[in-house]
Amino acid sequence: MDVAAHRTQANPKAAIVTTCVIAALAGLMFGLDIGVISGATQFIQSDFKVSDRTIEWIVSAMMAGAAVGALGAGWMSATLGRKRSLVLAGVLFIAGSLFCAVAGSATILIVARFVLGLAIGVATFTAPLYLAEVAPERVRGAMISTYQLMITTGILLAFLSDTAFSSTGNWRWMLGVIAVPGVFFLLGLFYLPDSPRWLLMRGRRKDAEVVLVKLRGDQAIVKKEMDDIDEQLKTRQHGLSMFRENPNFRRSVGLGVLLQAMQQFTGMNVVMYYAPRIFKDMGYDTQAQMWFTAAVGLTNVLATLIAFAFVDRLGRKPILYAGFTIMALGLGIVGTMLGLGVDSRGEQYFTVAMLLLFIVGFAMSAGPLIWTLCSEVQPLKGRDFGIACSTFTNWVTNMIVGATFLTLLSGIGNAQTFWLYAALNALFIVITFWWVPETKNVTLEQIERNLMSGKPLRKIGQ
Repeated sequence: MDVAAHRTQANPKAAIVTTCVIAALAGLMFGLDIGVISGATQFIQSDFKVSDRTIEWIVSAMMAGAAVGALGAGWMSATLGRKRSLVLAGVLFIAGSLFCAVAGSATILIVARFVLGLAIGVATFTAPLYLAEVAPERVRGAMISTYQLMITTGILLAFLSDTAFSSTGNWRWMLGVIAVPGVFFLLGLFYLPDSPRWLLMRGRRKDAEVVLVKLRGDQAIVKKEMDDIDEQLKTRQHGLSMFRENPNFRRSVGLGVLLQAMQQFTGMNVVMYYAPRIFKDMGYDTQAQMWFTAAVGLTNVLATLIAFAFVDRLGRKPILYAGFTIMALGLGIVGTMLGLGVDSRGEQYFTVAMLLLFIVGFAMSAGPLIWTLCSEVQPLKGRDFGIACSTFTNWVTNMIVGATFLTLLSGIGNAQTFWLYAALNALFIVITFWWVPETKNVTLEQIERNLMSGKPLRKIGQ
């Protein structure tokens, strides 16, 4: 079909929404895996008779696999394309989920979680990259935020599934049932177009134009976007060689690494992985632990809609300031309450409310916006490498958080652990001011020009 025929049939808004939602389902898989392990750990520990340290390794094995997957995802995304990389992630996710469900020992379960992590690592690298490249700049933040919305939805669905299975303690069903949405994700991927930027990088101009006409509709916009990409492609630096040769590119990679470390050290995944244990320490029984964990998931979904609605109106930095402030206050109060003792029912409810306040702070800010910023600040020729570095950092720091929380609780105590994370969130407010740029309503090409001209990082969105 020629470009003119495509133009007469195109419905750009519908095409953009459909394409981005299907791609963002990678976030649903991520969320399902985060959430499902939270409810399963106590039953796994009872079944396999293992220590807290082994549970930490079962939890964090997925992050180790994701770190490895993220490292290879840059090469796969550049060579195979964004779409094919997502297909591979879907296949690995289904296989890893089923492998977890039939694991006969803690060691096998750790290996299965590692395989599952490989899928998540590839998906978390490729999906935000793909979304940034197919969405027009006026809605890019909202479209990439659909990825985070899918993560939070997946967490909620997993928490509800865990709650349903908790009465029987059947952790195998908890871990295996997430293969079902993985199948739907895999089928949906066959309807996605290839990224037009990747097509141009591979010299496939006609294919890229057809995709852009479908996604943009207006031929003038298509021509301008293709011209902008063509101009950038004249510079033949990329990846590791660009990192070695170009100090401005090293700055953007460093910023991506810093942003992902900030996201993980907010302490959000501590709650996601160990929510039932946290509620147990507040004095709740097993059923209450599971229902409050589901409440965490619901709060996470609803609060993500705040970022979804305002990211392209208020901008990235104001929302980050508000989010880090809320998170610091919420965790600081939780730590104080646990230090003083949570004895009465009113004190228990108040402490839960403060933990949910922390969830709101994360879901409206650092959750979706860090992924948005990491995909926006990397120049085209080094985008695969830059996002691979930041995604790898996300998983390494995620693994550190998952593998140390129970150890911190037993080592320095509940209150001190939450105070530590509260202090880190306060520090992130300062870091946001000094180094994080505002990228609202700025094209990726303009951000790159500002970066490469040597502007300070916090001004590359101006």
